[in-house]
Amino acid sequence: MPSVDGMTTTYAGATAAPAPARRFLRQLGVDTQYVLLGFPIGLITLVLCMTGFALGIGTVVIWIGVPIMVATLFMSRGFAVVERARIAPVLGREVTHPVYRTARTSGFWRRSMAPLGDGQAWLDMVHGIFRFIPSTIGFSFVITWWACAIGGLTYPLWDWTLPHPESNNELPELLGFDDNAFTRILFYVVIGLIFSATLYPVVRMAALLEAAFGYSLLNGVDRLRREVAQANAARDVAQEQRAAAVSAEAVALRKLERDIHDGPQQRLVRLAMDLGRAEQQFTTDPDAARATVAEALSQTRETLDELRALSRGIAPPILVDRGLRAALTALAGRCTIPVDLDAPPLDRLDPSIESTAYFVVAEALTNVAKHSHATEVQVSVQRNDTGLLVTVADDGVGGASLAKGHGLAGLDDRVRAAGGVLAVVSADGEGTRLTAALPI
Repeated sequence: MPSVDGMTTTYAGATAAPAPARRFLRQLGVDTQYVLLGFPIGLITLVLCMTGFALGIGTVVIWIGVPIMVATLFMSRGFAVVERARIAPVLGREVTHPVYRTARTSGFWRRSMAPLGDGQAWLDMVHGIFRFIPSTIGFSFVITWWACAIGGLTYPLWDWTLPHPESNNELPELLGFDDNAFTRILFYVVIGLIFSATLYPVVRMAALLEAAFGYSLLNGVDRLRREVAQANAARDVAQEQRAAAVSAEAVALRKLERDIHDGPQQRLVRLAMDLGRAEQQFTTDPDAARATVAEALSQTRETLDELRALSRGIAPPILVDRGLRAALTALAGRCTIPVDLDAPPLDRLDPSIESTAYFVVAEALTNVAKHSHATEVQVSVQRNDTGLLVTVADDGVGGASLAKGHGLAGLDDRVRAAGGVLAVVSADGEGTRLTAALPI
């Protein structure tokens, strides 16, 4: 049945899934009626399209031919719409209705003349003129095979109605068979069985010949356009993902540089100063030197802790060794706000997808701890047929945004770089719900 999707109308073929025998008979019936109806329709379209085309060309010098040609193109479009609906069950697939060219202005004459500049409209007329060729070929084969199959199998029922004079040179006699009723009937029944056995492939090939001819003219250009549009869309998505990856990498590097500068680097500078002071104190005040060294050791431990925290943000070992669920469990345990984690056991995913999912939860929990004033966080990780769904929801003050300049902009870039989509619902005073859909 027709269905509208954007700018295209789709004619769907058979959707039921009957038993093999029923499907076989149904396809045979579909192909037979398609070819048998195609022959008279082909005759009608040949006469009408040829007449309209000839009149249009012949009277174009006095301008009468222009509206005649437009009317012929519109008529061809109508026959094309009918043919697309007939082709779908034969090919067993969707046959799209192409978008015809329309005038961008609102003038009546410009809109009326639009088909003259539409390539698909001319292809519809070409199909209306030349479809008679495959229709005639297919009709001849289908009529012949059905007639021979039915006539041969039913020959015993009507043999008695035919005259059989002794001098009649029938086909069995020409082939060397005896001229008696039993041999004659058996011969024609065998002929009927042969044509019945080959009926389906012959009818199927005849229908496919006519349907393929129609599909190539009525949908070939549209299919090529859609393939080009899909290729362009895929290219645009790839470019967006590449740009998002570059942006996410730049943000991650700036954040790492800032964290190192504000944390471990400052501590290492202080550590160097403390050790230098301790070196000078060893000769004058050993007790003060030991205190300075003890403080330096404390600074060293704190620096190591910060470096470990930074390394966990880049690529935590537990994620690599034990998978996403274990890494998220450890992440939830370190959060300063109670976390309700719903993460069932998962098979190992692509490392980039696992890393992105971990980064989404880690960044979201960090933002919750810093800005949300929430009392509880719910983290859910679910896998379905299409991908991985990661959700982080809190009961904080809300107000989060994916706009540039906000903390989640870099997270959005990272998710898009992995081919996913990030959505945030964060009304003021109603908490924040962050959802990331990642492909697998």
